[in-house]
Amino acid sequence: MQKSVRCNEGHALYLSLIARREGIKRGYLSKKTTENSRWNEKYFALHQNVLFYFENEQSTRPTGIYLLEGCTCERMPAPKAPSSGRDSSDKLQHCFLVVFGHDGQKPLELRTNDDEDCAEWVEAIQRASYSTLVVEREVLMQKYIHLAQILETEKVASSQLRTQLEDQHTEIERLKGEIAVMNKAKEKMLPSQSSREEKENPDIVKIKKVQSFMRGWLCRRKWKLMVQDYICSPHAESMRTRNRIVFSMVEAEAEYVLQLSVLVNCFLRPLRMAASSKKPPVSHDDVSSIFLNSETIMFLHEIFHQGLKARIASWPTLVLADLFDILLPMLNIYQEFVRNHQYSLQVLANCKQNRDFDKLLKQYESKVACEEQMLETFLTYPMFQIPRYIITLHELLAHTPHEHVERKSLEFAKSKLEELSKMMHDEVSDTENIRKNLAIERMIVEGCDVLLDTNQTFVRQGTLLQVPSAEKGKLGKVRLGSLSLRKEAERQCFLFTKHLLICTRTSGGKLHLLKQGGTLSLIECTLVEELDLSDEDCKYCQGFSHLEFKVVVEPVNAPSFSVVLLAPSRQEKEVWTSDISQCIDNIRCNGLITSVFEENSKRIALSDARLQKDDVDICFSKTLNSCKVPQIRYASVERLLERLTDLRFLSIDFLNTFLHTYRIFTTATVVMDKLADIYKKPFTSIPVRSLELFFASSQGPWGCEQLNNKSPRLSRKFSSAPPLCVASLTASPVHSRKLSLSSPVGGVRAGTLDSSPPPTCPRAPLNLSWGPSSPELGPSAEGSRCAMSPASAFAIATAAAGHTGFTSTEKSHDKEFLIRRAATNRVLNVLRHWVSKHAQDFDTNRELKSGVITLLEEVLRDPDLLSQERKATANILRLGLCIRLISSYTEYGANEAECFESLSAMELAEQITLLDHVVFKSIPYEEFLGQGWMKVNKNEKTPYIMKTSQHFNDMSNLVASQIMTHADANSRASSIEKWLAVADICRCLNNFNGVLEIMSALNRSAIYRLKKTWAKVCKQTKALMDRLQKIVSSEGRFKNLRETLKNCNPPCVPYLGLYLTDLAFIEEGTPNFTEEGLVNFSKMRMISHIIREIRQFQQAPYRIEHQPKVTQFLLDKSLVMDEDTLYELSLKIEPRLPPAN
Repeated sequence: MQKSVRCNEGHALYLSLIARREGIKRGYLSKKTTENSRWNEKYFALHQNVLFYFENEQSTRPTGIYLLEGCTCERMPAPKAPSSGRDSSDKLQHCFLVVFGHDGQKPLELRTNDDEDCAEWVEAIQRASYSTLVVEREVLMQKYIHLAQILETEKVASSQLRTQLEDQHTEIERLKGEIAVMNKAKEKMLPSQSSREEKENPDIVKIKKVQSFMRGWLCRRKWKLMVQDYICSPHAESMRTRNRIVFSMVEAEAEYVLQLSVLVNCFLRPLRMAASSKKPPVSHDDVSSIFLNSETIMFLHEIFHQGLKARIASWPTLVLADLFDILLPMLNIYQEFVRNHQYSLQVLANCKQNRDFDKLLKQYESKVACEEQMLETFLTYPMFQIPRYIITLHELLAHTPHEHVERKSLEFAKSKLEELSKMMHDEVSDTENIRKNLAIERMIVEGCDVLLDTNQTFVRQGTLLQVPSAEKGKLGKVRLGSLSLRKEAERQCFLFTKHLLICTRTSGGKLHLLKQGGTLSLIECTLVEELDLSDEDCKYCQGFSHLEFKVVVEPVNAPSFSVVLLAPSRQEKEVWTSDISQCIDNIRCNGLITSVFEENSKRIALSDARLQKDDVDICFSKTLNSCKVPQIRYASVERLLERLTDLRFLSIDFLNTFLHTYRIFTTATVVMDKLADIYKKPFTSIPVRSLELFFASSQGPWGCEQLNNKSPRLSRKFSSAPPLCVASLTASPVHSRKLSLSSPVGGVRAGTLDSSPPPTCPRAPLNLSWGPSSPELGPSAEGSRCAMSPASAFAIATAAAGHTGFTSTEKSHDKEFLIRRAATNRVLNVLRHWVSKHAQDFDTNRELKSGVITLLEEVLRDPDLLSQERKATANILRLGLCIRLISSYTEYGANEAECFESLSAMELAEQITLLDHVVFKSIPYEEFLGQGWMKVNKNEKTPYIMKTSQHFNDMSNLVASQIMTHADANSRASSIEKWLAVADICRCLNNFNGVLEIMSALNRSAIYRLKKTWAKVCKQTKALMDRLQKIVSSEGRFKNLRETLKNCNPPCVPYLGLYLTDLAFIEEGTPNFTEEGLVNFSKMRMISHIIREIRQFQQAPYRIEHQPKVTQFLLDKSLVMDEDTLYELSLKIEPRLPPAN
C-alpha cells in the first residue's frame, strides 16, 4: 500500500472483497516493477476510485491498493520491438500508464493481452479518476475569476463616472454662481447709468451695510440658539438615549446569536457526531434532552439579527415595531426550552458521570470560541432572553414620546412578552412542583396519594422532634441537645399547601408515614403556637425553651388527636408555625370561595393576578414570601387598609408587619374605623376589585344583577359546606391560631348555617372595664380569666340558640348575605390576630379597647351570625378580658440586703438575669418606632427604653463601684474574678445584656488602668475575659453576638443596643414615604422583622426564683459611685507614674 494513504485495515479488506465480487473491472494485468523493470502478472479489481491487485484470483488479501482520484491514464506508445520474436512485440503494443496527482508517487505501468481489453481498462480508470469533474471545476473557476475581474473593472469605472458626475455638478454650480453674480452686476450697472447724477449719500450706504450685517448676524444667532436649545432639550436627550438603547440591543442580539452559535457548533453538532460513532459516549436521546430546541432558537435569532442590522443601516430612521410583530408569534418555541431546562441540566449531570463523555466535554469547552465557559453556562443563556427583551422595551418606551408612531406597537409587544414570560414562569413552577412532589412520593415506601394532586404545592421540609405518647414523661426529663430517644422521636416533615406529612426515616434512608397522624389534612387542623401551662401536653415539654408547638387535628369521621412537635431552634419554629398558619388561612379562604361559586371552583384566590398587579398607588417587589406571593414594596394608606380587609387573600407576614408599624403612617382609630365599616357596610367599604372575584361567573359581572337574585347553584354549594372544627379546650386562647372562620371544602355535615339570633331575654352587659387598680388583676384572677371553663365557652358560643331567623335556603340565595359573611370572617380574623398577638395596643389605649369590645358585642347581636363566627367572636372577647400588665423591676426590692462577699456567683447571675429580663420585657414595641430614643424629648417618647438604658448603666456602675471599694489589690483581683464568673454564668443563661454590663464595667478607664490589680488576676480568668469580650465585641456591627443570638434559644436577654442600632440604620437609610406619597412598606417589613425578634425574647420567661436580699443589693443606689468619683479613687489607689526622663 502507498504510504501517503491512511486507511483502516479492516475497512480495506472489506472494500477489496467487494471489488473482487462486484468490481467495475476485473482481470489479470501485467505490472512493471520499479526495481528490475520486470513484468509480473497480477489480478486487478477496480471498485469506484480504488484499484486493488492480488497475487492471483483466489487470494483473499490484496497485495496493494491504488487511490485513482485525480490521476490520468493513457496508452503508451509501443517501444521498439526486440528481435526475439513477434509474440513479444504484440504484448508491448497493449501497455498503458497511470500517472498519479500526488507528489512523489511514481507512475504505474500496466499491460494487457489484447487491444480491446486495454481500451476498456483505460476508459474505466479515467472514469474512476473523476478527471471530468476536475476539468469542469477548473473551467468554472476560470469563469468565476473572469467575472470577478469584470465586476472589479465595473466598480472602478462606476467610481470614475461618479467622480466625473460630481465634478461636473460642482462645475455647473460654479457656473450658476458666476451667472448670478454677473446678473447682479448688470442690474447694478443699469440704474447707475440712468441716474449717475443722483448718487446716494455715503453715510446712507454705510448704514445699509451695517443694517444688513446686523440682520444676518441676528438671524444666524437666532438659528444657533434654536439649534443649541434643541440639542439641550429633554426631547433630544430622550432621542439620543433611545438610539443608544437600540444600538445596545443590536449589540446584545449579536452577542446572543454568537453564544447560540457556539452552543450549536461547538457542542450540539460534535456531540451528535459522537453519538453516531462506533463507541458513543452519549446517546442521541440524551443529546436531544440536553440541547432541546436550541438550534431552532439560533436560526430564529439569526433572522431577527439580520433584520436589526438592516434597520440600523437606515439610521436615523429606526423602525423596530414590525420586527417584533414578526418575532412575537415565533417566541413560543422558548416555552419548550424553559419548561425542560432543569431536566436538561439533570440529564447533563448524569451524562457527566461517564468518564468518556466528561473527557470529551472538557475537550469541547477548552476551545477558543467557548472562552473557558462551561456548557451549563451556554444552556442558561436562552432562559434570560425574554426578560431581556422586556427590559429593553421598557427602556425604549420610557424614551419614546406618546405621539411616536411606534408607541402603540412597542406597548403591544411588551404586553405580549410579559404574558409569555408569566406563562413560562407558571409552567416552570408547575413542572418543578410536580417533579418535587413525585420525588417525595417515591421516597415514601407506602406511597402517598395526596402528592399526586397537581394543585398540591410544596412549601418546606425539615426535621422536627415529636413527643411520642408512650414516652412523654421520659422525653421531657432530658434536654433537647442530649435526647437519649432523639432518633426514635425524629420525624421528617413535609409541608404542602393542603397537607402536612410526618414520616420516620429508616437506617437505609427510606421514609415511612406514621400510622396515626402521618398525613394531616390542614383543613382539619388548628395550630397552637405556645402551649398554655394548663395544657396537659405542656408538662411533657418542659425544658425545651418554648420550641414546641401543637397541631390539633379534628377529623370529620374520627376522634380528634394532637401532634406536638419540637423545632431545633426558635427561627425554625417561627418559619414552621408561620407557614402552617399561612397554609391553613389560604386553604380555608379558598374553601369559602370554591364551595360557594361553582363556576370558580377551579380558581383559587391566590392565583388572582390582581393580587400582584402594580398600580399608581401600589407597587410589588420581585421577592416572594413562603406562599409564593409577591410582597408589597410601596402602597398608599388606603391600599394598605384595603389589603388588610381583602376578601381574597391575607398574608400573615403582611398582617404582622401592618400591626407592628401602622403607627408610622396611620392611627389605631383609623384602622378600627375601617374594620367597623367593613363589617357594617361591606358593599360600600370593600372596593369593587375585591368583590369581583366572588361574582366572576359565566353569567356576567355581579354589578349587572340585583344582589338578592336567587341561584339554586349558590344554595347547593353554600349549604353543603361542613362546619368548622371546634378549638381544643386545652389550648391557650392567647397563643392559639384558631383559623376556623370560613367553610372548608371537604365533608358534609348538617347545620352549616346557624340561623339563630341573640336571645330575646335581656342580655347582661359584659364587665370589660378592669384596670390596673382593680383587685381582680392578681395572678390568680388573671389566670382564671384566661383559662375559661369549657362550659362557659360553650354557653357563650351558643348563646343565641333559640331564635328562628332566616332559613338556610333564604340565606344561601342572597349574594349580599354571602359577602357579609366573608367580610365578617375577615374582620374577625384581623381582630383575633390583633388582640392575641398585639395586646399592648389595647393595654395602653382604653378607647381602642372599648371600640373593639363594642364592635364584637355588635357582631354577637347579628341575627345572621354563623355558629363558627359566634364562637370566634366569643374567643376574641375572652382574650380582651386578659389585660397584660407591664412589670417593673422596682417590685423586686426588699428592706434588707446582703453584702457582696456573702453572695455566690450563681445567685448574682440568676438575679441579674431576672432583673434584666423584667426590664427588657417591659418595653412596649411601639417605642421602637421613629427613633424616639434619639429625640430631645426621649424620656417622654420612649420611657421604657430609657429605663432599660439607665438600668444598664446602674448595673455597670455597681460592678465598678464594688471593685473599687476594696483597698487591697488582692481583694480587688478576687472581686474581678468573681464578677467574671458571674458574667460567664450569665452567658450560660443567655443573658448577653448582663455579660455586656459586667464587661463594660471592667473596661472602664478607672478599672482598666489598675495594672497592679490586673497582675494578680489569674491567667484562666483573663482568658475567660477575652472569650467574653470577643462575644460581645462591637466589631463588625456585633457580628459575633449576632451569630450567638441566632444559634441560642429563648429564654434570652439580648443587648438592646444591637437592635436600636439596626433600627436607626433602617430609619436613616430609607424614608417612610416615597416622593409620590406612598408608604415604604419594604421598610416597614424590615422594622417588623426586628420587632418580631425582640418580642420572641420578651415572651419567653425565665424560671428563676426571686431572692429579695440579692435583688436589694443589686438595686441599692447607695453603693453606686459616679464616673468622676471612680476615677479619683482609682488615681488614689494607683497614682500615675512620673514620666521617664
